[in-house]
Amino acid sequence: MSRERLHLRLPATSANLGPGFDALALALTLYLDIEAAPGKHFSIHASGRNADICGALENNLLLETYKSVLRQQHIAEIPLAIDVRNGIPLGMGCGSSAATRLAGVALASHFGQLGWDRGRILTEASKLEGHPDNTAACWLGGFTVACWRGDEVEAISLTPRSLWQAMVVMPRNPLATTLSRKVVPETFSRADVVANLQRVALLTAAFATGHAELMSTAVEDRLHQPYRAEVCPLLRKLLPLSGKDNVLSVTLSGAGPSVLLLLQPGIGVEAAKELVLKHVEGEPVEIIDCNLQLNPALCRVELGYV
Repeated sequence: MSRERLHLRLPATSANLGPGFDALALALTLYLDIEAAPGKHFSIHASGRNADICGALENNLLLETYKSVLRQQHIAEIPLAIDVRNGIPLGMGCGSSAATRLAGVALASHFGQLGWDRGRILTEASKLEGHPDNTAACWLGGFTVACWRGDEVEAISLTPRSLWQAMVVMPRNPLATTLSRKVVPETFSRADVVANLQRVALLTAAFATGHAELMSTAVEDRLHQPYRAEVCPLLRKLLPLSGKDNVLSVTLSGAGPSVLLLLQPGIGVEAAKELVLKHVEGEPVEIIDCNLQLNPALCRVELGYV
């Protein structure tokens, strides 16, 4: 049974969420779909976003993750024939690497007959990713809070109470997470840390209760966004929209360079896009209208057979 074809469906994520640096994340309705079966040799058929990168057999994060996990477990590589349908932008702060690493670990567990449960897969993917926020939201769905406890990830998923809409604004060029992390200081003042702790608590409560009026305050951040704005110029241009004109909040999506806007339900998509375009001042952008993954059960990875 464990060597049969496997289908995985993993959502995009937006992590950090203002003050929730490396702790909070949100699942979005953009997906990485993967079907895999044993093959005579490794092959990938890719479609969707960045198909050339997703379909390459060299320097492919999915294959590298899959192979490395098997090597670590002293299991010979099982060649796979893989079909990838990618809807998650790469290098844009939408959790593409977290989804890919989770997929690689899940494929290794399945075809290598490791028998890992969902918690072990989440932990192993988070170790490779370096932090558990994106991986937790991708694996569990909804609004997630995640942390390390020793060498294991502990995470909880909340179903957002309100039907807030999401809009991701992407610049033309991607940004390496390593570069975005370099601009963040190693230490912070007590005042900045306390301010962020207060807002993380407020933001979690706002998602759990649906209090939209709290959002613009709850997403204020002093630990990473003020520094990342240097390499993510869209953030400075769009931050003035937070709390105005039916825009509940404006935050970096992950480490950037994309920006996530949460909107009041029912706001016209075209009106919101016009508002964004007015504030980006002619900078070429792509605007993706998507939804929050409201029900965690709807976006749990389908560890099913097809």
